[in-house]
Amino acid sequence: MDFEFIKTNLEKKGYKVSCFETKEEAAAYLNGQIDGVSVGCGGSMTVKEMGLADLLRTHNDFKWHWEGADRMEAFATDVYLSSVNGISERGEIVNIDGLGNRLAGTLYGHKKVYLIVGKNKIADDLEGAMWRARNVAAPKNAIRFNVKTPCVASGGAKCFDCRSPERICKALLVFWERPDGIPDTEVVLINEDLGY
Repeated sequence: MDFEFIKTNLEKKGYKVSCFETKEEAAAYLNGQIDGVSVGCGGSMTVKEMGLADLLRTHNDFKWHWEGADRMEAFATDVYLSSVNGISERGEIVNIDGLGNRLAGTLYGHKKVYLIVGKNKIADDLEGAMWRARNVAAPKNAIRFNVKTPCVASGGAKCFDCRSPERICKALLVFWERPDGIPDTEVVLINEDLGY
């Protein structure tokens, strides 16, 4: 995939952008960039599939609430890692969350944020990125968490905008561009399908 168009659009919106062909190349880059600091991570299947946590924890203080860290410990770190649920070719970034910790982590409190994006997350436009976040990423995550929601009951067919008490998609964040005053944010584009 030619990332030049989306890279240029993201740079115009205030992001640093790095592009890689493989998850191994991206993991090696991030492992070299992040050294001797505290690192937090939300529930990212992309980070897990890259093996990035194992690499980083050898020379960083890595806090991942999946592995016993309190969500506030992951929030109070120097560096924060997250994937996205959808991103448009024009550079709009979309994330959905149930608790808000991952959304907050991309907005505030860190010196550096890395948004790690597999090519499967890219949509033509903002509407497509939002559709993908709601109808691809959210149902797959609901299935992974084994919650009782209509999207799980349907086999992950789509979002039903449900009122289930176990609903995991309660907050939506759209970056039209990088807001003033948020942490230094770098988008890492990877030419592989990663995460949901």
